[in-house]
Amino acid sequence: MDIRRILLVEDEAQTRSVVEAYLERDGYWVTAVGDGARALEAFGAHRYDAIVLDLNLPKIPGEEVCRRIRDVSDVPIIMLTAKGAEEERIAGLDLGADDYLVKPFSPRELVARLRALLRRAHAETEPQRSRAEFGPLVIDLAGHKVFVDGAEIELTASEYKLLTTLSRYPGRVYSRMELVEKVLGYDFEGYERAVDSHVKNLRAKLDDDPKDPRFIHTVFGVGYRFETPVDPS
Repeated sequence: MDIRRILLVEDEAQTRSVVEAYLERDGYWVTAVGDGARALEAFGAHRYDAIVLDLNLPKIPGEEVCRRIRDVSDVPIIMLTAKGAEEERIAGLDLGADDYLVKPFSPRELVARLRALLRRAHAETEPQRSRAEFGPLVIDLAGHKVFVDGAEIELTASEYKLLTTLSRYPGRVYSRMELVEKVLGYDFEGYERAVDSHVKNLRAKLDDDPKDPRFIHTVFGVGYRFETPVDPS
């Protein structure tokens, strides 16, 4: 089994040392850096299976680091932040993070969430269903790729899992809490808003207008459902 490589970006030396020790104890190969510039340098030099990224970084802020990485990669990202306001946490997800933890946090919880995120990102698809087509949307389950109108689009691990979960049973309504459990892999009060943020990002990539969606429809007061677009002809 290949050892998973993790990029840890944290400016607080003690926190960085503790998290690095927990990750290595769980069997990961860790590169630990303390600022945004070194994070981007390390990311450009190696392939990583996941990134643990603090937002409050010197030289280059964590938000900008996340934005630059998302421009070129869908590698899973967990954000660490001292910012407790819900709007700021949702903003982190809007940048493309797959999950977040607010400081102070438990290193054990971080490792558990990272483990769950990597399972989702590298999960094997069902052998009997290697491809799903919904009009202009094609999901290549075997190749872990998504195409809209013939063009491949890049999704994060959480966005891909959200799309495949919703599209598995078109027409079925999923509550936000169901999607938290199925997509994010845990049950935590308040994370229903995280689903809303992932849906917003996914819709933008699918060219799915929230006011007139082609694929992901909002069921007000409940959650979301997936529908195959109707051919206007």
